[in-house]
Amino acid sequence: MVAFQGELGAFTHDAIYKLAGRRIPLLPLASFHDVFEALQTGKAGFAAVPIENTLHGSVHENYDHLLEFNFHVIGETSLRISHQLIALPGTRWRDVRRVFSHPVALNQCRMFFRKYPHLEAVPFYDTAGSVKMLREEQPAQAAAIASQTAAAIYGGAILRRGIEDDRRNFTRFFLLSKKNTVGKRTRAPWKTSLVFSMPNTPGSLFRAMACFALRDLNLTKIESRPLRGKPWEYLFYVDFWGAITDAAVRNALANLAELTDSLKVLGCYQPTP
Repeated sequence: MVAFQGELGAFTHDAIYKLAGRRIPLLPLASFHDVFEALQTGKAGFAAVPIENTLHGSVHENYDHLLEFNFHVIGETSLRISHQLIALPGTRWRDVRRVFSHPVALNQCRMFFRKYPHLEAVPFYDTAGSVKMLREEQPAQAAAIASQTAAAIYGGAILRRGIEDDRRNFTRFFLLSKKNTVGKRTRAPWKTSLVFSMPNTPGSLFRAMACFALRDLNLTKIESRPLRGKPWEYLFYVDFWGAITDAAVRNALANLAELTDSLKVLGCYQPTP
């Protein structure tokens, strides 16, 4: 079973299809913390969480949870986010006055709301949840912004398709497990994710990055997060191409361990296209 935040039909639901197939049972939950707790307690065997969006940036709460919980990243995929305006069957476009959705989705459709200023954007806890609410409560003159999957699950009618401001809107998702299930090497590329902290001294980050540069390891992401309990000191989250079974990666991590105050490998995995 895969735990995820939101209702059935959320974008993470579609990401799970790519990561684990369509037959695996799903466990929709209210919050990201609930998702991590479900994996921790064994209520779910896996968890899927968004980690980064090309427009909105990183999901910092989930980066913090990755440090708090001892889970392993075993998969990754990216999903193009296409927002649909969804209403109950029989609702006419000209009658819509309120549009419900998650604040991030509303923010990604600002040009749509500027074009139709008579529409009121109403924040809701989840994209798919807003469509579910339409079906259950049937508010007047209302629509929702969510995925095509949500429209199919809850019997909604799509009034306008692709209303997002930027079609190059992608979200990256992690598949998490309590077990480190690094499989047999294949020809497909591998990525490794890790987090470390450095002494607050001149040149320390430069020396850390040299561990990768000197071994021709290509970083795909580096981001800092505040280190709790140590004001103005930071954790660094890094993703790079390479598997922990590679000699260059092993040497880089051994070198990095000598320079850092703490180092944790979050996972080694093959991204799913």
